[in-house]
Amino acid sequence: MALAAATTLLGGAMYANANAASVTPDPSTSASPTTPGSTSPTNPGSTSPSTPISASAPEPTGTAGTGSSVSDVVDAANAFLKTLDDDQQADVLLDFTQANAIAWSNEACGADCRVGIELSTLSDTQLTAAKAVVEAATGTGTDTGYDQISQILAADDVLGETDSSYGSGNYYLAFLGTPSTSGTWQLHFGGDQLVVNLTYKDGEVVGTTPYFAGVEPATWTDDGTTYAPLSGMHDGMESMLEGLSDDELSEAKLSDSTTDVVLGPDEDGDFPDTKEGLAVSELTDDQQQLVLDAITPWVEAADDTTAASTLSTYKSELDDTYISYSGTTALDTADDYVRIDGPGVWIEFSVKDGVIDTSQLNYSSVYRDHDTDYGGEFSFS
Repeated sequence: MALAAATTLLGGAMYANANAASVTPDPSTSASPTTPGSTSPTNPGSTSPSTPISASAPEPTGTAGTGSSVSDVVDAANAFLKTLDDDQQADVLLDFTQANAIAWSNEACGADCRVGIELSTLSDTQLTAAKAVVEAATGTGTDTGYDQISQILAADDVLGETDSSYGSGNYYLAFLGTPSTSGTWQLHFGGDQLVVNLTYKDGEVVGTTPYFAGVEPATWTDDGTTYAPLSGMHDGMESMLEGLSDDELSEAKLSDSTTDVVLGPDEDGDFPDTKEGLAVSELTDDQQQLVLDAITPWVEAADDTTAASTLSTYKSELDDTYISYSGTTALDTADDYVRIDGPGVWIEFSVKDGVIDTSQLNYSSVYRDHDTDYGGEFSFS
């Protein structure tokens, strides 16, 4: 089977206690982020890795996230930590520093550009527990949140059949700071096609960005089912552009071609000083709704409650938001590009030729927030 490793991690059994009564963990029983791995797990998992992730895994099932509360995410994180030995905990529990937070990339660069524990080194039990953390923390929609994440990892396994530097086993999970309903910490998960940064403070989600979502191939079929993880993002942006008049398209068109996302890895805080393109305030109510619809799939990467709140904020800021593009409006040709830039929201979607299979398209997107990247904990000026 072409689809692999989203396998035990994202295609396996559901976390049974994700919606159980919330129990705030006692910080004294958690491993300290300043001395990672210093607390011995109560139920250590196997220290030897499971069978390397391969093409034996089931395809994505379309299972969405659990819609959990922050305390459920903390419970899942602590359950995962209990499956790890001391050395593994040291890889997972890290300080919430700027250097650790920005250690992500959309390149196949492994541990050279990432922090955390590599999924391919985990046992089946540990993978199931790791999956439960991601599932509890992300959204419940179809083709968004947890469902989208599972499909993106499966797409990486399709690439892995051709190039072993790709595959969902090459993804990394870390907790920056101690998972808790008090204090500040971050869930940090990603690989070359996906980056999830969810920041928590005193039991609240205070940051859901940067979020990078990419896919190659853009679509594929397995056992009669066609997968297109970024179709909602693509189609929303396309509909937004199609809803513009010729004059509006002319105003939205960037003067220079943009061939990739601008604010990808290592570009933290580099938002342009001046917004470019067409002001959403000039659009009709129906056109403004198309802009909001285009934003929605990125926002829905986070848990449902946070997504609804964030979307409401971005809706209130639409009059100060701008849209722009280069290339064609169909977003079906290499170097097509579209951007939404508001007081808070920053979203880019880029179309390129495939890296591994040049007959396929590669989609890359990045979602940031001008104020709350990494929970607003760091200054990049």
